[in-house]
Amino acid sequence: MTTPSPSGTHVRAEIARQPDSWVRALALAGEVADLLPRPGESVAVVGCGTSWFMAASYAALREHRGRGRTDAFAASELPAQRDYDRVVAISRSGTTTEVVRAIDAVRAPVVAITAVAGTPVAEVASETLVLDFADERSVVQTVFATTTLMLLRASLGESLDEVVDQARGVLAGDAPLPPALTEASQISFLGSGWAYGVAQEAALKLREAAQLWTDSYVQMEYRHGPIAVAEPGRAVWVMGEAVPGLVDDIVATGATLVDGDLDPLADLVRAQLLAADRADRKGLDPDRPRHLTRSVVLADS
Repeated sequence: MTTPSPSGTHVRAEIARQPDSWVRALALAGEVADLLPRPGESVAVVGCGTSWFMAASYAALREHRGRGRTDAFAASELPAQRDYDRVVAISRSGTTTEVVRAIDAVRAPVVAITAVAGTPVAEVASETLVLDFADERSVVQTVFATTTLMLLRASLGESLDEVVDQARGVLAGDAPLPPALTEASQISFLGSGWAYGVAQEAALKLREAAQLWTDSYVQMEYRHGPIAVAEPGRAVWVMGEAVPGLVDDIVATGATLVDGDLDPLADLVRAQLLAADRADRKGLDPDRPRHLTRSVVLADS
């Protein structure tokens, strides 16, 4: 008989090994450059859940750097009739039905980024990039998603050694969160540009692992309604540099403010750790959240 693992054993180990996995991804980026979108190509990036949020971050970064039109879609919402030069499909398990269907529906060449070779996604893609060193056992995604985004950022020419160092510092306790975060009843994550995808992912981690009320918004949109829920006992977490005036407006609500100078991906590590801690406080197992599985595989319709 197999003895069940303690709560969060896998996800905590996977959070901790992210910096080492990122270093491997940065070394790999040059070797796989021919598989990834070329400058000037129009590109669609698809995924589900966490992978969709990483797709959105990459799309925003690629366009910002002038590499070509880049759209991100939940795989189930990809407009197959739209012409693209290339599609990037992100799927940790390689078995997600919506991703397989999206690849089948498009005419453009597809490069799949996955953690597992020989899967349905790999079989239907034109090319496959397997990050098997970033595979994980927890249902809650951490290391595969962030490693994929680091690889894609490196492919755009970013220098990311400092981001790795920041994440190591977070794991060492160098960037502690306000104590109020351990009890906050609600957290809003805010981001601009590519950081919005990371903010969405941070909010998802707290929902999945700790069943916490979280949401995410573009920074400039936060004052267009969502700020109405801010109050003492709740928190607002700004990922990336705050736009002028936003911090003052948040502080005036009495909500706990989380703000700093970390790269959003290193800041995401803080959110991952908080998710695991909040899960423990509620007696939940972040490795096996309720109603969730490692991959969504749908019956043929």
